[in-house]
Parts: sequence; structure tokens; C-alpha cells
Amino acid sequence: MTLDFELKTRDGRARRGRLTTAHGTIETPAFMPVGTAATVKAMMPEDVRATGAEILLCNTYHLMLRPGAERVAKLGGLHRFMNWPGPILTDSGGYQVMSLADLRKLSEEGVTFQSHLDGSKHLLTPERSIEIQNLLDATITMAFDECTPYPATEDQVATSMRLSMRWAKRSKEAFKQRPGYGLFGIVQGGIHPALREESAKALIEIGFDGYAVGGLAVGEGTELMLSTLEATEPFLPIDRPRYLMGVGKPSDLVGAVARGVDMFDCVLPTRSGRTAQAFTRAGTLNLRNARHAEHPGPLDPDCRCPACRSYSRAYLHHLTKAGEILGAMLLTRHNLTYYQDLMAEMRAAIEAGSFSAFVEAFRSASAAVVAEP
Repeated sequence: MTLDFELKTRDGRARRGRLTTAHGTIETPAFMPVGTAATVKAMMPEDVRATGAEILLCNTYHLMLRPGAERVAKLGGLHRFMNWPGPILTDSGGYQVMSLADLRKLSEEGVTFQSHLDGSKHLLTPERSIEIQNLLDATITMAFDECTPYPATEDQVATSMRLSMRWAKRSKEAFKQRPGYGLFGIVQGGIHPALREESAKALIEIGFDGYAVGGLAVGEGTELMLSTLEATEPFLPIDRPRYLMGVGKPSDLVGAVARGVDMFDCVLPTRSGRTAQAFTRAGTLNLRNARHAEHPGPLDPDCRCPACRSYSRAYLHHLTKAGEILGAMLLTRHNLTYYQDLMAEMRAAIEAGSFSAFVEAFRSASAAVVAEP
């Protein structure tokens, strides 16, 4: 293993760890803001860091199409290109190929597809995905996989998962081992526990620096997502980081940490910031609502972000109604700060052995709040 992961303590299934990489240390449980195209939308890199974020997610599919992995490599790699010296995890591109590309054709070799930008034709294979991520200088590279659609029959899920396991082996063979860099495998298998077990065991046999759980939060609903995660967790190595891909709402993060997950990513806090939604300790606020028009107070009096320290809800309401860019910037900064503070609170609770009490308090507060339409 080329990444050092220290599991510091556990409280039930919840885990408190530290992942040391070539580009810095990540305290876990950790949330990764999404910088799909080498930028976290509406945020300067130093402002992202100020929220408490230690690692970002960028995307192979988008960066291979624009500006191109070879160009990024020529310019010194993704860290220098986007002015983010800390760790970067790159999604392999498999999900985006399936969800965004036109006229895609799947084979044992890989996926042939047309770009959603200009219609140009590309072949993305496990070897090419790994090569692109290496050119980008990703700290953590993801194995290339097929994101199984939902719903699908069990036979369809099994066929898809086994293809992803063959691709995982090819990804491992193509990966260039370097100190402080790592490769994560992705557990697939839909909502079927037996297939999840088979997938996890296949990945462990190949051997990865970390293990992601993919193919969830794709329409199956929260209850089924968490029950599938709970059934999968016992088959994941204790001494390696676990990453739940594309999740999620604050309540999803709490529920998944309680089931042994260490790392998360999701566009929700940044996308919500651009659509006038703010996550607070008193529920989710819609800043377009007229009731905020004369509200002199902050979004969240307990929040440390600039939006809460220096601006009123009335001003944020005005910015969103006027379509001003500053509104998206401030609300994105707030949402990312909220997410990072939530992760810090969970880390502290696990260390203190009080995670169950934290979960109960979080759920009680959530039950007492009715989010705005």
C-alpha cells in the first residue's frame, strides 16, 4: 500500500482516522468538495481551504475533454493548474460516460462514446482512465468501472459488476505506484448484498489502497442506500479507508459515518449554494422566499462563515433575487463551511466516544425542523 491510513479510534462502526498522502494529510471522516472541471464553482481555492476542506474531487471525463490531460500535465499537473496544493481525488469518468456522453458503446475493452461538448469520438478504457489520472497527477486515482443503472435486474447488475471487477484488475495493472499516491477500487453490486460481498472480495484479492462504494444514491432512496451500505461494510478491510461516492445530504453523511464510512463527495452543497439553498443547524433555507426580505439576522448565528458573520438574510435574499454572482459565492461558502463543520463535529464525537449521542441529537434537531419549500 502506498497511502498511509491510521485508524485512530472507533465508536461502534463509526471510525476516526487519518490518511497521509504525498500532498498532505486528510482527517477522516472527511467531505470532499467537488471541483469537477478543476474548480469548485463560485469559490477561490483559498476560500475552499478556509472552510476546512483538505481534499477535493475532480473528474477525469470532463478534464480529458477540456482542457485535455496532456495539456494539464504540460502545465505542471492539476495541483499547480488549479492552485490547489492539497490532495486531489479524481473520479475515473465511468459514471459521466454513462450519464452524459452520446452514442456510447460498451464492450469488454472499454466504452466508446461521443463527447457531450462537440460530438468528438473517444475510447475510454481502464488503461486510458488510469493514464489520464496519472497525467493529471491525481493523489488518489479511482479504478475505471461501469456505474450500474438503477433499476436493473439482478442478472444485469451481476453482469455489470463482474465487468467492473475485470476492469478493476486492469486498472491496478496500469497504475504507477508512487509513495503517497493511491488507487481505490469501487464496490458495485446494486442493492443486492450477495453481489456486494462478491465485489468486495474480488477487489480485496486484487488489492487497493482504499475501497469505494459506488452505484448508490442513484434513485434507490435513502433507506435502501443505507441498508445496502450496512450489508456491504462488514466485507471492507478495517485498515483501509472507505469512500461512499456521490453522497449526499447532511443526514446521509451522519447515517453513513454511523455505518463505517470515512470519505464522501457530493455536488449538493455547491449546487444548492448556486440555487439559493442554505443548509443550517435550523434546517434548509430557501433565500428566494419573501419572508427573508426584511430579516436582519444571519443565516445561522452559530456559523463562522463570511455570509453569516457579515451579511443579513435580507441582503442574501436581495442578491439571489437580483441574480448577483455574490449571492452564489456567499451561499456556496456557507454550505461548504456547514458540511466541514458537520464532519469536524462527527470526528470529535467519535474521539469522545459519544457518537451515538451526537446522532440522536442530530436526528432530534432534524425532526423538529421543517425545511422551507
